[in-house]
Amino acid sequence: MVIKMPKIEKHVKQIAWITSISLAAVIILLGYFTFRESPTFDEFVLFAVMVAIFPPTVLNYMDHRWRKAVDRHLPDLFRSIVQAQETGMTLPQALEEASKRDYGPLTGELKKMTTQISWGMTFEEALLALERRVDTVLVQRSVPMIIEASRSGGHVERVFDPMGKFIQTTLLLDKERRNQTRPYLAIIYVAFFVFLFTIILLFRSFFASIEGLSILGSSVMAPQEMQRMFFHMTAIQAFFGGLVAGKMGEGTINAGLKHSVILMLCGYTALKLFL
Repeated sequence: MVIKMPKIEKHVKQIAWITSISLAAVIILLGYFTFRESPTFDEFVLFAVMVAIFPPTVLNYMDHRWRKAVDRHLPDLFRSIVQAQETGMTLPQALEEASKRDYGPLTGELKKMTTQISWGMTFEEALLALERRVDTVLVQRSVPMIIEASRSGGHVERVFDPMGKFIQTTLLLDKERRNQTRPYLAIIYVAFFVFLFTIILLFRSFFASIEGLSILGSSVMAPQEMQRMFFHMTAIQAFFGGLVAGKMGEGTINAGLKHSVILMLCGYTALKLFL
């Protein structure tokens, strides 16, 4: 069963960022005035960072899934337009006929476009409005070609057929790229968990045994201080490792925020349980 994700408007994302960052600032201030001299303050900061990025990350993921679903249905839409025009329909009529079929999130956008045309908006204006609403790279490339094909007249289906094949090829290449970068994502996760295992092993087997000893005239760092240092190292490694994973896997740093949240939560849980 495929879960349909809704489209998230830009202003909703901005409100989510502002609200999350404001709440995170409140958490940090509360921790500062309550546990300023305690390692517990570090935990407040970590949770504040997760609170700041978690809601926008969820919204970005939902919007990303919606856009991918739109792009995935574009070749089917173009094939339907070609078939409709071969029966003698004009381009606006073919799009109106296509809006009666199921193309995932594209169906609702096509219905909006046909409604706008019925209210007196020109075909080109309705297409440009569709481009602004959907706002994916493939739609931005397709709409100008559709408009030029509509202006030129003649055998418009000759434009849609290669356009659909081009989009299908682009989607296949994108899928192949994701499959090729998936092992690198696994390497980032494995490296982080090896880092965690090493920290826990060192702390429990080595640093705990030298507590209170003096090496070369200097006292060894207290276990609490070492634990706090390891906590900072883990948080930094998790945050930036997640960003790298997103950049490698999906091509954007924003996509890595979800990996950062997962790694930070795993790191915090491991340190709490085993240190």
